[in-house]
Amino acid sequence: MPTDLDTELATERTHLIESRAALRRMRDRAQSLFAAGDKVAGDAYTAEQLGRHMARRVKELADDPETPLFFGRLDIDEAAYHVGRRHVTDDLGEPLVLDWRAPLSRSFYRASVRDPQGVAVRRRFGFVKGDLTSFEDEHLDRGEELGTSSRILTAEIERPRVGPMRDIVATIQPEQDELVRADLGDSICVQGAPGTGKTAVGLHRAAFLLYLHRERLRRSGVLIVGPNTAFLSYISAVLPTLGEVEVQQATLEELIGRVPVKAVDPPPAALIKHDVRMAEVLRKALWGRLRKPTEPIMVSDGSYRWRIDTEPLRRIVDEARRDGLPYAVGRERVRARVVGLLQRQSEYRTGNSPNETWLRKMSKIGPVTEFLEATWPAVTAETLVASVLTDPSIAGDLLTESEQDAIRWAKPPKTAKSAKFTAADLVLLDEAAGLLDRENSFGHVVVDEAQDMSPMQARVIARRSEHGSITLLGDLAQGTAPWAATDWREILGHLGKPDAAVVPLTVGFRVPEAVVSLANRLLPWLGVNVPEAVSLRRDGDLAVIPVPDPADLDARTLAEVTAALGHEGSVSVIAADDAVDRLRGHLTAAGIEHATPDETESEARVTVVPATLVKGLEYDHVIVHEPAAIVAAEPKGLNRLYVVLTRAVTRLSVLHAEPLPDALRID
Repeated sequence: MPTDLDTELATERTHLIESRAALRRMRDRAQSLFAAGDKVAGDAYTAEQLGRHMARRVKELADDPETPLFFGRLDIDEAAYHVGRRHVTDDLGEPLVLDWRAPLSRSFYRASVRDPQGVAVRRRFGFVKGDLTSFEDEHLDRGEELGTSSRILTAEIERPRVGPMRDIVATIQPEQDELVRADLGDSICVQGAPGTGKTAVGLHRAAFLLYLHRERLRRSGVLIVGPNTAFLSYISAVLPTLGEVEVQQATLEELIGRVPVKAVDPPPAALIKHDVRMAEVLRKALWGRLRKPTEPIMVSDGSYRWRIDTEPLRRIVDEARRDGLPYAVGRERVRARVVGLLQRQSEYRTGNSPNETWLRKMSKIGPVTEFLEATWPAVTAETLVASVLTDPSIAGDLLTESEQDAIRWAKPPKTAKSAKFTAADLVLLDEAAGLLDRENSFGHVVVDEAQDMSPMQARVIARRSEHGSITLLGDLAQGTAPWAATDWREILGHLGKPDAAVVPLTVGFRVPEAVVSLANRLLPWLGVNVPEAVSLRRDGDLAVIPVPDPADLDARTLAEVTAALGHEGSVSVIAADDAVDRLRGHLTAAGIEHATPDETESEARVTVVPATLVKGLEYDHVIVHEPAAIVAAEPKGLNRLYVVLTRAVTRLSVLHAEPLPDALRID
């Protein structure tokens, strides 16, 4: 005979079926409105706007049958509220599922025995590929609270990973929820140890802010900046599963890629170009182009002649300079004020007000343009940067002679258009463009792996968040760039958010304790002051495997991959970059299907990842191939190894033929 639990489970399954049907009807209505856009709209513009809105709405209401529509329930005042990834209503508008971002849903994450917030029972649901299989109740009104010992919560956290990153709405912890629901006006910096969910916190904060301030952020936009395209591919599925489809995602290089990269800097030159002093060098080079007027302007206008003396011209230039405008905006203001003086003379002499055609003619007439070129010359970002790299002596004492020599072009190009710019030059070009004109500011910007931003790269983000807030995510211990930050306050200053709160996340839910303990041995060697990670997971396997004969290392790695495939979940082989192609060749020869990190649509369970591209990614079983080679490949090799070791969320195998780094050796 069915038990009460069986009956209750059947009731919840019925609610899930009804909710999915209701969501389907909501989407069908949106599609019908989208199809009828031309008929219901009064004009073409309204039809286009309505069409865009309904197309977005259709996307937002997409349902993935393998993703649970709801994951929890709150019993408050004898009413039950199901909490899920999006709001679902019945045909009368009554809620069947509450969006996890709704005010009432906050209690699902924050309620406790100490502060029940009116919740009598909190229920979590267990699912297998979208099918509701179980539930678990916490009777807060009776003093029952499971916390992280919840069987369903633990199973969801530890669920094997294959493919792109998943959302964490079912497992958000109170300290994460506080960050997710921070006010739009608050900029925050999350110093997150490995496995603490800092990336997920940032993405869910973006989704929460869009829910709360939809129209405002739809106008100004939300931007997510990731370290590389592989990382963006990995996180790409999170926001759509939460119903958010209009968030711009880009690498920093994509944001500033105004010209193709055709050259490579030596490391010393790249280091100088990323130094914040270059911002002042460019500013000095730009504004040093201004000259005081030395002659009056004489303009012929039919039978009339207009004259503007030198002194009024000087006042115009000086006032525009003091206004603190971007260079190109200031130049146009000077032009407009000069034309305004000509206009007043014309009105006084002729008694008529000139029309728009006359004003445009005067703004482009020879004497006016010649005056502008002499006092406030036109310049582009490319010509400004090219001039500095051709003759860095403009820096004066901002750069030493050896630093100037390091960035000086050995063979200057004939024109800025023919210049072969480097990746570091893109940062300079963006700085120059920001000096010339205003950059559009997003309403909110999320920056992940921010510890690797240089001061000049931080200024790129600052220009795009001048009137908005930021969520800065990173781990100083994982800084691998030559200019990697060692103190968050320094980088927040460059971002223009010096007062942003720095919040540590140290409790990990993803990386097992054995893996965290191994990686923590490296912390004293990394030159940063961050708290050690603490893992709540006592499961997971760690194997450090010495290979006596270096010639056997690749074969032993292949055997470890084969063994890993006997378990559930994703498998990653992480190696020094120069070993990756060779290892991929071995896998191909062995008939083992494998993918690259940016192939998120691939069904292959095995991914071979260069150590330099693994930051931010996670895999169930990680096989580290020769740690010593990873460390030796770059100046911050130990930091890179710290990143590599902490990518495992279930099992970690470390294979080495060379001696392990001193910090990892077990006496």
